[in-house]
Amino acid sequence: MPIIAIDSLASFQWLNDQKDLMLSQVLAWCQINSGSYHIAGLKTMAKALKPLFQEKLNCESQELVLPPFETINDQGELHHQTTGPLLRFWKRPQAPIQILLVGHYDTVFGIEHAFQQCSQLTPEILQGPGVADMKGGLVVMLWALQAFEQTDYKDALGFEILLTPDEEIGSPASSSILASRAPHHKLGLVYEPALNETGMLAGERKGSANFTLMVQGKAAHAGRNFHEGRNAIAALAEAITALHALNGQHPEVTFNIGVVTGGTAVNIVPDQALCRFNIRFTKPQDMPWIEQALANIVEKLSKKEGIIAKLHGRFTRPPKIFNEETLKVYQWAADIGKTLGHNLSWQPSGGCCDGNNLAAAGLINIDTLGVCGGGLHSAQEHLHISSLVSRAQLTLGLLVNLSQNQPI
Repeated sequence: MPIIAIDSLASFQWLNDQKDLMLSQVLAWCQINSGSYHIAGLKTMAKALKPLFQEKLNCESQELVLPPFETINDQGELHHQTTGPLLRFWKRPQAPIQILLVGHYDTVFGIEHAFQQCSQLTPEILQGPGVADMKGGLVVMLWALQAFEQTDYKDALGFEILLTPDEEIGSPASSSILASRAPHHKLGLVYEPALNETGMLAGERKGSANFTLMVQGKAAHAGRNFHEGRNAIAALAEAITALHALNGQHPEVTFNIGVVTGGTAVNIVPDQALCRFNIRFTKPQDMPWIEQALANIVEKLSKKEGIIAKLHGRFTRPPKIFNEETLKVYQWAADIGKTLGHNLSWQPSGGCCDGNNLAAAGLINIDTLGVCGGGLHSAQEHLHISSLVSRAQLTLGLLVNLSQNQPI
C-alpha cells in the first residue's frame, strides 16, 4: 500500500523543535520515585501524569482504582498488595479506526534503591531511573499524539491510552483491564524501550510465570533434640535442585531460582523456608508440561515426613506469537520507518511486557516503540536523548498512515 510521507508535515517539523521540552519532562518524571511497590510514589506519579495528558491531548480521562493482588511475604504469609491507579484517556471513540496505546509508569527502582537521580553523561546520553523503561517512552507517546492532533488526518482515528502502575511486576492488577479493552481496537502500540541502542523492535516474546514454593518443617534445638526437627531449608534445597534440573528438559523452557529465604538462627532447626522463581517459555503448549513438572516436585516434597509444601503463583504473561498478520504489520511499520531514515528490524526477545497481554487478547501490537537506550533494570539505565524526537516522529508516521491505510 502507498506510504504517506510525513517529513514535510508541520507537525513533523514541530517535533524537531521539542527536544528540550521532552528532555525536561523526562527529568521531571524521573525525580518521582514510582517503584512498583512504592504506593505513595505511584500515586504522586499518577497525579503528575493525569492533568498533563488530559490538557495536552484535550481528551477524556478516567482514574481507575485497581483491586489488590495476592503476594507472599518472606515468612510464607499471604498478603493483599495494593498498587497505584490505572490511568485511562480516550478521544474520538466513534472514529472509524481505533487504536490502543499502552505504557506503564512504575519502575524497578524502589524507594530504598541507591539509584534515584538522573545525570546527563554526554550531550546525547541521559542516565537515570526509568529514563528508558519507560518514562522516556511516555514522553514519546504524549508528544507523538500532540503532533498527530495538529494534522488534518486526526478525525479518521480515535485513540485510547492505558497507563498502568504494575507492569514491572507482571501486571497482576491491571492485566484484566488490558484484556477487556484490547478487543475494541484495530492495533496496539506499546512504549517499552527499543531492544537496543539502534532502535530494534521486539518480535516474538516469551511467556512468563512467577511462583513461590513454601516449605513448612518443624523447629527444634540443633543440639539437644536435632532429630526431632524437620529441616525446611534442607527439604527446600532438594526441591530447588529438582527445579533447576528441569532446565534443558523441554525446548526453550527455563527455570530461574531468584530468591531463597528461611531460618532464624544456626542453632535452630529451621521450620520455614521459601524460594521464588521465574519460568520463561515460548509456546502456550508448554504450560501443561510446566504445571505437571511443578506438581511432581511439590508432591514428592510433601511425602517427606513432617514436611508440608505449598506452591503459590501463576502464569503472568502468555507468549507473544509472531504470526503472519503480525509480520505484515511489522513490515508496514518498517516501510514507514524507512521513509524517515529508520532501518527498522526485529528479533525475538526472552523478555515480556504488556504487549504479551494484548496479543493474548487478540490485539496485534508493536511493543517497543519507546526510546533507544540500554542498561535497563540497572544503575546504568540510560537513553539516547535524540531518540525522544526520532521515535515520536516514527509514531507520528504510524498514526498518519494508519488513519488512511489500514495494514490489517
